[in-house]
Amino acid sequence: MRYFPALLFLLFPFFLSAQSADTAKFVLGKIEYAQHSEFVKISEVYANKSGMYLRKEALDAFILMQKKAKADGVSLTIISACRNFNHQKSIWEAKWNGSRKVGGKDLSQAIPNAAERAKEILKYSSMPGTSRHHWGTDIDINSLSPTYFDSGKGKKEYEWLRDNASVFGFCQVYSEKGADRKYGYEEEKWHWSYTPIASQFTQYFKRNMSAKDISGFAGSDALPFTEVLKYVDGIASDCR
Repeated sequence: MRYFPALLFLLFPFFLSAQSADTAKFVLGKIEYAQHSEFVKISEVYANKSGMYLRKEALDAFILMQKKAKADGVSLTIISACRNFNHQKSIWEAKWNGSRKVGGKDLSQAIPNAAERAKEILKYSSMPGTSRHHWGTDIDINSLSPTYFDSGKGKKEYEWLRDNASVFGFCQVYSEKGADRKYGYEEEKWHWSYTPIASQFTQYFKRNMSAKDISGFAGSDALPFTEVLKYVDGIASDCR
């Protein structure tokens, strides 16, 4: 049995068309979530900190999922949710200019070539305007460390999500790279996407966004838009 509302999945494309004037702003993260009724603040019962937002449908689905996981002896906590354009810009530019080290390196010194520096950051961080966290459909769960999910408690949590998350409408959007997912970000076992809505935003981005929309931050022109688009589209097949 699937808990996410099938009717919402069918109607959401019409919502996007009807709201096209504002949808681009939503997709690019150029909004303040507290000012929009589609988004709700996440209670600390479900998160590791206060002040985070998520789309109501995605949070409702997570609450159901967390309840089932708890009954199975698994703890699920949201550690990251909505991030608007400016939030993502602060993350990206800190890595771009070297104030935040990546793999222990100041990339502004270690990788002077703009294209190569962008690709290094893009292993795990999105360019502002391209992050799924803009949409209010995507969450990071429990830990941002790849090794956390390889053993012990973290492995149990990941295996539960892998076996059960789809029942609640969630998928691991950045699965292991291979025949199913040839390009895009590196694997993220912590990143789960609420497919009934996120799949519509993915298609909207591919149909409507262009190079002019990816601007307003350092390194925005480091890669051609066709290359940037691979990171938006480089997702697991069950997340489409």
